[in-house]
Amino acid sequence: MTATSARRYWLVKSEPDTFSFADLVASPGRTTGWDGVRNYQARNFMRDGMKRGDLVFFYHSSTDPAAIVGVAEVAREAYPDPTALDAKHPHFDPKSRADEPTWMMVDLRAVEPLARPLTLAELKTVKGLEKMTLLQKGSRLSVQPVTEKEWEIVYKLGMKG
Repeated sequence: MTATSARRYWLVKSEPDTFSFADLVASPGRTTGWDGVRNYQARNFMRDGMKRGDLVFFYHSSTDPAAIVGVAEVAREAYPDPTALDAKHPHFDPKSRADEPTWMMVDLRAVEPLARPLTLAELKTVKGLEKMTLLQKGSRLSVQPVTEKEWEIVYKLGMKG
């Protein structure tokens, strides 16, 4: 999965006990809707930035150790997140409206697991990743951009068994 200039690169976070990379692989067509994002900046990245074919690192957060574990791709570009309108759903937003949706989602398809997980601690020691959004103090966004150079470094490192 080498970088291509027209393609963009991203990282999404999920707690593995909520939805893991293995869950994505086990999903029908290895694809799922990335719903429930309730942060405006993360929503804007999905709505305005993510395009079909973009590559995505799948990061297991809130676990020990937190790590990048796999690669996915954007299978469907942003569309309204129906969980925002479902009063019975935990991601319901009473301010969201069907005619002007506040929250968006994309579909992600599993591509491949990394040969080995890349832990947050390890990533912090890698030359060239000093400015990576994931590694910045206070970085909590569940959807974040990755530069082409960062993608190449992380992917190469993660595919070494």
